[in-house]
Amino acid sequence: MSVLEDARAVDAVGGVCDACLGRVFADRSFGLTNRERGQSLRTVLGLEADEPPEYVDPADCWVCEGYCGEFEVWAERAAEAVEGVEYETYQVGTRAPALIEENERMLREDAGLDADTGEAFKSEFNREVGKRVGQITGTEVDFERPDVQFLLDLAADDVTAGVNSAFVYGRYRKLERDIPQTKWPCSACDGSGMQGREPCEECDGTGFRYPESVEQLTAPVVEDVMDGVGETFHGAGREDVDARMLGTGRPFVIEVAEPRRRDVDTDRLEADINAFAEGKVEVESLRLAEHGMVERVKRHDASKRYSAQVTFDDDVDAESFAEALAELDGATVEQETPNRVDHRRASKVRTREVYDIEGELHDSRTATVEVHGAGGLYIKELISSDEGRTTPSLAGLLGVGAEVTALDVLRVDGEEEPFENEEFFRD
Repeated sequence: MSVLEDARAVDAVGGVCDACLGRVFADRSFGLTNRERGQSLRTVLGLEADEPPEYVDPADCWVCEGYCGEFEVWAERAAEAVEGVEYETYQVGTRAPALIEENERMLREDAGLDADTGEAFKSEFNREVGKRVGQITGTEVDFERPDVQFLLDLAADDVTAGVNSAFVYGRYRKLERDIPQTKWPCSACDGSGMQGREPCEECDGTGFRYPESVEQLTAPVVEDVMDGVGETFHGAGREDVDARMLGTGRPFVIEVAEPRRRDVDTDRLEADINAFAEGKVEVESLRLAEHGMVERVKRHDASKRYSAQVTFDDDVDAESFAEALAELDGATVEQETPNRVDHRRASKVRTREVYDIEGELHDSRTATVEVHGAGGLYIKELISSDEGRTTPSLAGLLGVGAEVTALDVLRVDGEEEPFENEEFFRD
């Protein structure tokens, strides 16, 4: 049948508002709202019959039960639900009453049309309310990762607004040893701070194995400034607790849950964090980031440069030391999971590259070694051999015991490209 014949069949069912009539033909004449589409069809039908068009008020429509006349009302309720929350993007979702979905099916059946003809009611409701939310708030719709997600539950007469996380990217330097990257719950009390009715002796009742972490020295400031309800710290790998992170710092992202503020001054935030950390940790290059930066920080292939202070069990001469370094320079190393982390990582053999290595022998028992290697290369074990679990190693090549007494990370860089890709930033 033609569009007019189908429209006549729908109109003949009776009691259908313009929006519900037009929605049946939503795939025709783009650029019109369903109400405009339905009104136009009724006008043509009236002209064809030489009779006044019989328009139906949404309040009297048995299909939508009046909801097609309430787009503005629901948009205003949505805007009120996030009053005081900063956001730039949003998305609207609708939970339609089962009765309306059944009414839609019946309308098409009574008109002799396929059940999936046109557009679903909730799709129109999402769009029409969504347009009005944008007009009221001056924000834009985003169908992928909006700042705010509205759910309009028509049957429950309820509007809920989910505020998605905000993200701050930067690089940190850890200037003191014995500070983990993230909170480290005490294993003796499972982080509760209590053993029975008494404070845990292992952690002095703090619930943490270490009293401070990079996370605890940075993330609370970001959460407070963004007025959030929680935080998560994401790092591009992590250094050992007893290692410092110096040089250009390690990339990280702080995720703030349900922030009420997003448009923050990152320069001021940087200064606030550094003051709060009191010289134990420093951050720099803070920027507002997109959600995808979390995955980039955690998955992006990176190389790392280390400086290690080394002691030897026996005397080492300069020639042997230089020859061992030359052997390791550019070497492919096989490393079994180190003894020190075997309890928490799968036991397997990993192959890693030593891009370059150089060192200075201070005396016959001490040296400084600087290593540039692929991500995942265990530096302590590259020096010590870890009882032969790493080959080749400096200790193995020298034939003497060797131990890293102090380790510093100097650089963490992307292998193929920098971590700082503009598509992952908001500012």
